[in-house]
Amino acid sequence: MGFDISRIGNEIDAVAPDGMAVRILCRVRRGSMAHFTLPPDGVSRAVAHHTVDEVWFFISGHGKIWRRQGDQEEIHEVSPGTSISIPIGTRFQLRCDSREPLTAVGTTMPPWPGHDEAYAVEGPWQPTV
Repeated sequence: MGFDISRIGNEIDAVAPDGMAVRILCRVRRGSMAHFTLPPDGVSRAVAHHTVDEVWFFISGHGKIWRRQGDQEEIHEVSPGTSISIPIGTRFQLRCDSREPLTAVGTTMPPWPGHDEAYAVEGPWQPTV
């Protein structure tokens, strides 16, 4: 695999299984990166992943993330500068509580394998996207 370079565009590349807008960034053999956007007052669908770990870094907006794995369950505030992990099998859902979009850059390890990677789960909030 050679070098990769990417510049974020105005148009979205895909809609994630959780309903967030995705702009695909760079990819290497062991990981991929994307930019995720949840609209103002938006609530994603609750999902979990079969085979990938993710690490996200929030760059705009304010909101909350719910995560649950086994007996551990947490809701945390997220805003610019917040970084979170989503280990394999973690149930998660995001909510934007601001008038600006909630945006994050996320890295997926291994690279995102396709739409069937995520599966729907029950979350604490009613999804809007």
